[in-house]
Amino acid sequence: MPVRCLHHYTLRCAPEEVEALAGFYTRVIGLEVGDRPQLPLPGTWLYASCEPIVHIYANVDAQQASALGTSTGALDHISFRGENLAATRRHLRSIGCDFAEAPVPLRPLHQIFIRDPKGLKIELTFWMDEERQAGTADD
Repeated sequence: MPVRCLHHYTLRCAPEEVEALAGFYTRVIGLEVGDRPQLPLPGTWLYASCEPIVHIYANVDAQQASALGTSTGALDHISFRGENLAATRRHLRSIGCDFAEAPVPLRPLHQIFIRDPKGLKIELTFWMDEERQAGTADD
């Protein structure tokens, strides 16, 4: 069974960080807060269309794990498929969000990299053939 796309990922954080993380993903990435099951720890689920793709949960042990060096820091980045490269650039500039860009060698892909409030690298990947066809490749 092949993997087709990102389903979701989960971020652990301190209780006081839930709001800032959710704010980043809604304001910068455009996800929406949605339904979340009743779970023992506070948090939020963020949706793209009808899929809950980012789960945030508060864990008071997250700060302790980070301080002790026992957190799972191996995650390099998360990638979302982006649409409308030109509008994305304008949006990020308008809200003052720093970003870097990188075309993918020998592939019709273009990447934008940003960081969330916890320092996690987020990649937005654009299919350039579709962007050119739609007329959304350039500012």
